[in-house]
This record gives sequence, structure tokens and C-alpha cells, in this order.
Amino acid sequence: MEFPSWFQNAIQERLDDVSARIQFHPDLNKHRAEEKNAFEALFARVDTTQCPEFMEWEDKHHYCRALENEKLYLQGMRDGAKLAIALMSDPFAIPTEQRGKAN
Repeated sequence: MEFPSWFQNAIQERLDDVSARIQFHPDLNKHRAEEKNAFEALFARVDTTQCPEFMEWEDKHHYCRALENEKLYLQGMRDGAKLAIALMSDPFAIPTEQRGKAN
């Protein structure tokens, strides 16, 4: 089922708006700054480019985060599609399996 372009545009604008608000949300900015400070303090005296174990961990960490974010995004899209279908359907329509019984 293809959604109308106006609906697709509305969903995209909503996603863009929510993403921008999350990116600049004061609570998250505070946590990002704390994380950055803790990371810098942890590795202040270590040359991370000379530490292959750290680089391997960092790669795996970023990959895992990307997978988590992808799953969250896809679930949000599924939920949004279900909501859109529910909103676009006729609430007074008789389900096809009940049409034969009504006559």
C-alpha cells in the first residue's frame, strides 16, 4: 500500500523535527558532555592510536550502537505505519469475513 505524498512528507517532517530536538535536547547535551569529559580523563595520557585493543573495542562499540539505533528506527517506522493504516482505514467498514454472515 502506497501512502499519499502529503502523508509521507508529514512523516518525514516529523522525523526531522524529532531528530533535531533530540540532538539538541539539554538533558542529552549534559550527558554527552559528561561522557566526553570522562573519556578524555580516562585516555588523557594514552595514545589510543598505538593501542589496537582500544581501537578494536571502539569499532565494536560503534557498530553495536549503530545496530541498536537501526532496530529502534525500524520499530518506530513499523509502529508509525500501523498507526497510519489505522488512521486511514474506514472505522465503519465491515470486515470481509463478516460480510457474508451479515446477509
